[in-house]
Amino acid sequence: MDGVKEIRRGTLQEQTFYEQVGGEETFRRLVHRFYEGVAEDPLLRPMYPEEDLGPAEERLTLFLIQYWGGPTTYSENRGHPRLRMRHAPFTVDRAAHDAWLKHMRVAVEELGLSEEHEHTLWNYLTYAAASMVNTPG
Repeated sequence: MDGVKEIRRGTLQEQTFYEQVGGEETFRRLVHRFYEGVAEDPLLRPMYPEEDLGPAEERLTLFLIQYWGGPTTYSENRGHPRLRMRHAPFTVDRAAHDAWLKHMRVAVEELGLSEEHEHTLWNYLTYAAASMVNTPG
């Protein structure tokens, strides 16, 4: 082992999921495609009181970027995510859950991620969707 330098523990950093899947551009593509579906959805569109979906798109993009290890711009601008509280004013039932996931599935598939990355992302999104349900039915 002459000539081999020892690498001290903790000096190599693993890439975050955010970095592994392509960073900001990937999450912007994901969320933009998702909101294209929401804009045409008769169940979900009324949940977005703003005429322009752009601000909602930006909030979700920044949240996902932060969640997956990117910059913390979301929290710097909006504080703690408090997702359930932020969604409480809206009726989120099983139908809304299913519609949300339908549009997100299309967006995820269009990213062309590796099977492992797609699986990881999809598991989180299905968990997040289920945790937002606040109304039986």
